[in-house]
Amino acid sequence: MSTRIAFLKGHGTENDFVILPDPENALDLSPAAVAALCDRRAGIGADGVLHVVRSAAHPEARHLAPEAQWFMDYRNGDGSIAEMCGNGVRVFARYLQHAGHVSEGDLAVATRGGVKTIHIAKDGDITVGMGRARLPEGDVTVSVGEHSWPARNVNMGNPHAVAFVGDLADAGDLISPPPFSPAAAYPDGVNVEFVADRGPRHVAMRVHERGAGETRSCGTGACAVAVAAARRDGADPAVTGVPATYTVDVPGGTLVITERPDGEIEMTGPAVIVAEGAIDAEWLENAAG
Repeated sequence: MSTRIAFLKGHGTENDFVILPDPENALDLSPAAVAALCDRRAGIGADGVLHVVRSAAHPEARHLAPEAQWFMDYRNGDGSIAEMCGNGVRVFARYLQHAGHVSEGDLAVATRGGVKTIHIAKDGDITVGMGRARLPEGDVTVSVGEHSWPARNVNMGNPHAVAFVGDLADAGDLISPPPFSPAAAYPDGVNVEFVADRGPRHVAMRVHERGAGETRSCGTGACAVAVAAARRDGADPAVTGVPATYTVDVPGGTLVITERPDGEIEMTGPAVIVAEGAIDAEWLENAAG
């Protein structure tokens, strides 16, 4: 009988993930294997993989084990490694609760973007401390077809280019990565957010995620959008001394982002486990080629 590998499927505002519990880091997850799992026709289908590993068992996270027991080894849908995924870390926390590893309240999760503080509320929403945004200097431009827009360079542990547009349809199909310049601004590629206003402190966005294409939601992207909107609106909390909260509509739902005067950013939204099952290890090995 073939070996079976346990998996779950979950989503945060319809940004969906295959969850692979692997506490001792025993799975060999090649880029091809991850891409096969995320294939929406020949695999399970997802925007990415949440590889659940104890920090002490993973060479990249071992130094974080005293701060966070669990490490989110996140992979994009194409198999590439990402530093952080905001929706993913909420789903990761929901899995830890689902599996009985944690309960309501506060916990810490290690990521390649650092240790993230998380609060699981009684009403079901999950709040993630996303850290501080960095705003690299220099002008950036993004393009779709014949249209170009200035973009704000925001780094949330991963890179973002935030462009404000009159209509979200201006972003086109977002199948291919939108061109940007200068190339030196994002040597490893970039997540591109197109943003339209919906009301006071209320915006809507579409996103092309590096390595995944257009997704239904992007947590770090929503944070980058809120930061860019606050700077555009003259609501920089470090200047005003007042927290700035923005409601960010994504195709898959709504996230609420708050930036505090100390620069710390919190993201609140839902996270849902929708299925559990088993993968045939032989299929995965063959699919990975």
